[in-house]
Amino acid sequence: MARQDASDLAQRLGRQAEAVCRHYLSRGRREGRYWLVGDVRNTPGRSMYVRLKDSPKGPAGKWTDAATGEHGDLLDVIRESCGLVDFKDVADEARTFLSMPQPEPRPALLRQGPAPHGSPEAARRLVAMSQPIAGTLVQSYLRERAITDLRGTGNLHFHPRCYYRPDDYSPTETWPAMIAAVTDLRGRITGAHRTWLDPRRRDKAPLDTPRRAMGDLLGHAVRFGLGSEVMAAGEGIETVLSIRQVLPDMPMMAALSAAHLAAILFPDTLRRLYILRDNDPAGDGARDSLVERANAAGIEAMVISPQLGDFNEDLRTLGRAALRSQTRVQIGPQDVARFLALAA
Repeated sequence: MARQDASDLAQRLGRQAEAVCRHYLSRGRREGRYWLVGDVRNTPGRSMYVRLKDSPKGPAGKWTDAATGEHGDLLDVIRESCGLVDFKDVADEARTFLSMPQPEPRPALLRQGPAPHGSPEAARRLVAMSQPIAGTLVQSYLRERAITDLRGTGNLHFHPRCYYRPDDYSPTETWPAMIAAVTDLRGRITGAHRTWLDPRRRDKAPLDTPRRAMGDLLGHAVRFGLGSEVMAAGEGIETVLSIRQVLPDMPMMAALSAAHLAAILFPDTLRRLYILRDNDPAGDGARDSLVERANAAGIEAMVISPQLGDFNEDLRTLGRAALRSQTRVQIGPQDVARFLALAA
């Protein structure tokens, strides 16, 4: 939808702000010139206030949640209170409320139904809704982990308000998140990995499971750089990005778990694979399975091991110079000049 159309819908909703609030934020109530409710998802409370009339402070329909700092317009209210993902669905719901005729769909842009929860299509839609990481909380989060060289990280994205639900019986929350696109050997998105973030600490959000994956993951990976005859593969995104601080031009794959690392699919061009193992029993098992599979496929397999628990721990605790030195002696001499960063 064009930005002008969205602005027009928001203004139309603003002219009926109280009616919108009574319908979508029914657990709140009017007090003076504002509608008070717990949050944009219609939780009982008083921390969120919606302006019901135009004023010098802003137009009707604008809202702010004093507890979280979130703010937006009535299109955001419809999206969050109804649990919608695609903006097309939000606009359709708004038009229905306003008794406006729905636009005629163009043949190439027929409305899609909701994607099945956790499906590859849902993952593709989530990635499409996200934005590049430059200047976002994702970049700050990675910098806190000493990951500053972000070349080749086009498969990483930022979503400012990604849904999180602890279990089937809990209310849905929203947190900022790093979204990683999982792709197959042809570059098609098959899944997505979410790392929910705490904007105050620039760390993972204080959730029971701050990392979750969705879609078709087996054999696929989050890819950094274009595949070639020499590549590296590891488990976690931060692990792989840590090694890329000292091997910035080597294409790498993050399989997201030890089990998925063991099952990663090999590009036809691959001739030498560096296995970035985590220093734990699961990492040892993935290493052994992957070495066996690579050798059976005629691919030379070489293992790079951390000094501590994983490569991000090495990078943060020992520093980039130490990581560069320990990596130098574990890769083939032919790859030192080709891939190793000249300065740490």
